Amino acid sequence: MSSPPIGVAIIAPSGYVVDEPSLARGIAALQQQGCVVYNYYDPAEKYQRFGGTDAGRIAQIYAAIDNPQVQIVMAVRGSYGLSRILPLLDFERIAASQKRFVGHSDFTAFNLALLAKTGFSSFAGPMVCSDFGEVELSAFTMSSFWQCMRQSEHTIQVAALNNPSVEVSGTLWGGNLAMLNHCIGTPYFPQIEGGILFLEDIGEHPFRIERLMLQLQYAGILDKQRAIVLGDFSGYRLADFENGYNFDSMLAFLREHIAAPILTGLPFGHIRDKVTLPVGGQASLISDEMGFRLTTHNVHCIG
Repeated sequence: MSSPPIGVAIIAPSGYVVDEPSLARGIAALQQQGCVVYNYYDPAEKYQRFGGTDAGRIAQIYAAIDNPQVQIVMAVRGSYGLSRILPLLDFERIAASQKRFVGHSDFTAFNLALLAKTGFSSFAGPMVCSDFGEVELSAFTMSSFWQCMRQSEHTIQVAALNNPSVEVSGTLWGGNLAMLNHCIGTPYFPQIEGGILFLEDIGEHPFRIERLMLQLQYAGILDKQRAIVLGDFSGYRLADFENGYNFDSMLAFLREHIAAPILTGLPFGHIRDKVTLPVGGQASLISDEMGFRLTTHNVHCIG
């Protein structure tokens, strides 16, 4: 007997769709993968740089969670906008829907707030336009996404040199570094101890990455983690006056001043080939000089 189709709701809680053909391609790709798509984003309703007014974007979220045919709620894209509506969202109602919420970049604010407010896990993963809307889909991204959605255990094997030896387990959490810092000191920042923190960002110079990491350190957050795993940090340009200061030298400085082991090489971020990660799920991490294995546990898989 074949499995029933998966209902996927599309929402625009942050920016509006700039490349409208990518939205059509994303919907078609989801349908081709056996999904029934419920699109709650209307390009005609975009407001300024957002995928609708604040009230309109909140309405998209509630329409998605109130649809009993929907199992997955996916953001069309990131950009900016979730910060404006966090105080207006009923996170208990959202968690009670038991939907699987997926996105990255600006969506990190939603991932963190949902975890902080309710303990309910969501997913850092692909979005409709930037991933499902690609002209040629990434087989790696699609495989990781569906494995994470459908399996209670998902293992990511990474070949990466020069990482410290690590064998830890704990709560997996994190996302976009700038958004993580943005939430510090607010009700939307989860208090995780003994966790595995994953981070990524785009267009941030190494000195800005260092500054953001030191903010987390000075706030007492990094000392509480068992490991920090860095994803992709690209899209920046070094200046002529750096005098040898680059990502590697910044990383060496951080490793000297932060007690938690810092690993690099996680295929996650604003990149084509990305993994899907349960934010708030349990995970184990084993690393040696040749690479690392991250095994995540997801209690909200579709089955």
